[in-house]
Amino acid sequence: MTTPFLKSHYSAVVIGGGQAGLSASHYLKGHGIDHVVFEKKTVAHKWKNERWDAFCLVTPNWQCQLPDHPYDGPDPHGFMVKDEILAYVDRFVKKVDAPIIEQTRVTSIEKHGGLFRLATSAGAVTADAVVIATSLYADPAIPRAAERLPEDIMQIHTAAYRSADHLPEGGVIVVGSGQSGCQIAEDLHLSGRKVHLVTGNAPRCARFYRGRDVVDWLSDIGQYDITVEHDGMTKKKHDTNHYLTGRDGGRDIDLRKFALEGMALYGRMSGVAAGRMLFEPNLKANLDGADRVYNGINALIDRHIAEKGIDAPAGSPYVPVWEPEAEIAELDLKAEGITSVIWATGFSPDWSFVGLPIFDGNAYPVHRRGVTAVDGVYVLGLPWLWTWGSGRFLSVGRDAEHVVGHLAAWLSEQAPSLRQSVSA
Repeated sequence: MTTPFLKSHYSAVVIGGGQAGLSASHYLKGHGIDHVVFEKKTVAHKWKNERWDAFCLVTPNWQCQLPDHPYDGPDPHGFMVKDEILAYVDRFVKKVDAPIIEQTRVTSIEKHGGLFRLATSAGAVTADAVVIATSLYADPAIPRAAERLPEDIMQIHTAAYRSADHLPEGGVIVVGSGQSGCQIAEDLHLSGRKVHLVTGNAPRCARFYRGRDVVDWLSDIGQYDITVEHDGMTKKKHDTNHYLTGRDGGRDIDLRKFALEGMALYGRMSGVAAGRMLFEPNLKANLDGADRVYNGINALIDRHIAEKGIDAPAGSPYVPVWEPEAEIAELDLKAEGITSVIWATGFSPDWSFVGLPIFDGNAYPVHRRGVTAVDGVYVLGLPWLWTWGSGRFLSVGRDAEHVVGHLAAWLSEQAPSLRQSVSA
């Protein structure tokens, strides 16, 4: 990867040097479109700097399908660990050889005449088209209640967590039960720490069911090809991911089992006051809701097996192995020996630099498979941009191919007027 000389004008500018931006660059190169990629940190920064030591893929390796870079290792049904993922990504970076300028923040995009004008920390440029590939995971989201925690309690976001060894001795509260929260809670639990997990409404999924990985079954059923435009699917773009793990060959994450083993579970956090963390009385509802999704997915697989006449081991619904005796309203942090809090509360997107009318009333970009209503403006890499795998290795390449194909056709149609705008 070489750093290009900054020009004053490009046919296309890509903002973001993660897998989405690199996929866009791959296809822009294929169309022979002059472009540059701006990355505010370093290429693939989040994979390299915001994952914990025991991090591994949640979906099987065969789902790694970056453009012209499918997984070709010896274990397609395994789950790559952190070093293997980084090696896979690094090979993709080298293969794409994108014209990327790192450590360069785009501070504004505006439309001027027929061109887009971008202000960046490296200087101003103009472009005929812009691909915004910054994802939803720009900045760690930490609730304001964190400000009221005792000063002697260490606080970090999941993006900064590495292992139990990097935390002070004592109990740990993990706030949030999505994929990262549950996997980090398990990591701490396996290390022997006393873990307190604050739950939310995240769903869960079985790892294996009726003799196969559930992801394999769902792929056969066609779940990964369902688009966001199907009835009832539009809301999916904001859904929390199902929790499970690929650790040690893959297994379920069962919070009820953790509770039997000593992990303390609570309902959603409602606040912090006087050295206490406060909770909503919804632990049972959160656990029951997660199990309902778990059993619903398995029932979908049951129907598929029955309809296709597939010979598979018998299956059965999950039966809870533990029930909360009471809803705990508050926790005295000092009395419980808690010395650290991990905020597994997700991320916030940063589209503050985009001065273009592409957003809805909730500040979310309006688009159809990455194509916005503003000619020449595209978004890429968002969860459920088009399908379940849009924000991941599975389908981000297909979305990039579609976006760049549309971009290329639009540039071709607009060529005379664009040349006039540049010369002016």
